[in-house]
Amino acid sequence: MKRRPLIAGNWKMHLTIGEAESLARAIARGGIPADRDAMLAPPYTAMAAVNKALQGSSMLLASQNNGWEEKGAFTGEISPVMLKDVGCSMAIIGHSERRHIFGESDQLINKRLSGALKYGLVPILCIGETLEEREANQTFKVLETQLRGGLTGVASSEADKLVIAYEPVWAIGTGKTASEDQVQEVHAFLRTLLKKMYEKDIASQIRILYGGSVKPDNVDVLMSREDVDGALVGGAALQAESFIRIIHFNQ
Repeated sequence: MKRRPLIAGNWKMHLTIGEAESLARAIARGGIPADRDAMLAPPYTAMAAVNKALQGSSMLLASQNNGWEEKGAFTGEISPVMLKDVGCSMAIIGHSERRHIFGESDQLINKRLSGALKYGLVPILCIGETLEEREANQTFKVLETQLRGGLTGVASSEADKLVIAYEPVWAIGTGKTASEDQVQEVHAFLRTLLKKMYEKDIASQIRILYGGSVKPDNVDVLMSREDVDGALVGGAALQAESFIRIIHFNQ
């Protein structure tokens, strides 16, 4: 089944409002081929400016995280309703930095994902193993635990809205990239697992992105693999030229 590719740029804790607006305009000028989607996730402070800069383009706006309630006494959190109000349509959830730096558990990530779905945001659920876990041959066990934990209570009627991002922790910001065979092996495993969790047709629709030092010089070969439906890009999304090239990948 042909799935529509998604190239997602995660700017993390980078860029002032002016810098973010300028970069968003430059990326938008590069255009997006009609057969794929592209998305930017700026820091919260720059969201309104980036949303304005993207007007007239098909670029999507996403958050780097989200709360699970509409409003309330949740100091430091941001609600899905607030995110939609600023123009967001997607939310990155469970990024490895949230898991490993801020200690977010599968249970908390599941609450965030459920909140995103409840209020109409498309969740991008990130999962991935550490180097120690891969070397101990625990990759598939870790990924299954994270996937099932993150999707607890998500019904089949909502599953087709999901995006999964496989991001091996050992390849994020290190310059190391999983080989195309390693990526395809994991994505195929995740697709099979999704088919066990949901109906086959629904699982076949869910996009699975790869994240981990994706660059202009490796995106084509990664995107050529059967179960790789896009990329979650970090550092290379902070430069207009490199991110535009990634958006314009050749399969």
